[in-house]
Amino acid sequence: MTNTIYVLNGPNLNLLGLREPEIYGSDTLDDIAGMLEDRARELGLSVDMRQTNHEGMLVDWLHEAQAEGAKAVLLNAAAYTHTSIALLDAIKAIRTPVIEVHISDPMTREEFRHISYVGMAAKKTVQGLGAKGYVAALEAAAEL
Repeated sequence: MTNTIYVLNGPNLNLLGLREPEIYGSDTLDDIAGMLEDRARELGLSVDMRQTNHEGMLVDWLHEAQAEGAKAVLLNAAAYTHTSIALLDAIKAIRTPVIEVHISDPMTREEFRHISYVGMAAKKTVQGLGAKGYVAALEAAAEL
């Protein structure tokens, strides 16, 4: 096992900082990456941060995390959280622990967001902490 934490981000998260800042805040993915890299260094970890708008790519990256011996995966699957049985199956198929991350709190939003296929297989969920939720998830991953 390596000390690498994969940080996988799903659709539309490339627009963080511009997209609905009243819900998602003003931090960009680059801002989050900087926060994570600083904290990871303090924890003796490294971060491999990625974003895609394609469901199958997230599945491939989950498989890669397993194959590469990643310590854990932080997964913000965005809208796929609520729709993707493929992601649920991929998380269940790997031994690498997955921590689900949400910038907002899905339980305070539209009802369809209350169901999380990712959460059905994730070891832990961090939600509603804004961009700092990624750091909280990284700290949880360090303890695994």
